[in-house]
Amino acid sequence: MGQPSADRDYLPGHERMQALLSGIRQHRPRLRIRIAGTNGKGSTAFMLAAALQSAGLTVGLYTSPHILRFNERIRIQGEPVSDALLLAAMQRLMPAALDAGASYFETATALALDLFAAAGVDVEILEAGVGARLDATTAVPADMALITPIGLDHQAWLGETVAAVASEKAFVMQGCRWSISAPQTEAVVAVLNAFNPLVKYCDILHWRELAVAGVHQQINASLAYAAAEQLQEILPEMDIDIAREAIAACDVSGRLQLVQVGDARVWLDAAHNRHAIEALLPGLSALADPFDAILVFTREDRSLEQELALLSPYAREIVHSRGEADTALRALRQAIEQYPHGSFLVLGSFITVAAILRVYAD
Repeated sequence: MGQPSADRDYLPGHERMQALLSGIRQHRPRLRIRIAGTNGKGSTAFMLAAALQSAGLTVGLYTSPHILRFNERIRIQGEPVSDALLLAAMQRLMPAALDAGASYFETATALALDLFAAAGVDVEILEAGVGARLDATTAVPADMALITPIGLDHQAWLGETVAAVASEKAFVMQGCRWSISAPQTEAVVAVLNAFNPLVKYCDILHWRELAVAGVHQQINASLAYAAAEQLQEILPEMDIDIAREAIAACDVSGRLQLVQVGDARVWLDAAHNRHAIEALLPGLSALADPFDAILVFTREDRSLEQELALLSPYAREIVHSRGEADTALRALRQAIEQYPHGSFLVLGSFITVAAILRVYAD
């Protein structure tokens, strides 16, 4: 179904989703959980899925974008759905998707819901695509909403201020019995509290060791833990200590993922906006002090030039280029030739991460 770049073809609204939902298998799981925010949605989703699976629940996990294969977006018990299941679902769904003019993301969301229904999962975890108010994932009712840190991104759709973005993302809480947020700025807290006075804010716990690198992941792990702790209310089978161990052991591809290239060490992260880069900063010195080079890649229609100053204290050299897959590979090869035993950080979209993994991952 194409590359992650297809996610750019965003269409707001629920009309097309409702048309798709009328033609798929209907299933209301024991729990449906929606996750919105600017950064950290995917990591939080994976961690919470691991926690719930540790309680013996069958979990359907829908995240985006994928890195190497579309199937990664739709997982049951941590495993991407098979080609056979995906193709069968597509054969049922694609005529309706084409008739409705559904977007790539809307079609993917409907496929996930259809496959989760077929599997009879106990829990569905749905990561929002853009915003929440008009996102495909909010076209179905949910029991719990989680909100990761909110900053500026997708301004063309969500607004030019953090408060405007928060107003769109607050809708993830609509109709939910429980709503839990990561700590937020004062402006975001004001918006979330106005939308739902009962929203809770999780405490940031001390995690001695997480499988996924980065100090910022403590926030995502703590949010997942707060959700698991809240759900003990209806899940007597949940052992919170085992859930915490599952969260700590959860690894997430494309998030400060280490790849060994000969004697060089390369960390890959899909940080592609200022908010994400700021989140990475506190943990960078623990990885390399300094990096021999930090390589930053953006789409042609984006720029992170103002963010380079934030990264410069952490590297001998900063390389910045507009371009993704081929551009990133060429620049990384040149950097490794210059520092064959070096340490490198590559930041860019999931397309950039995928291109490097295809060449260098074991």
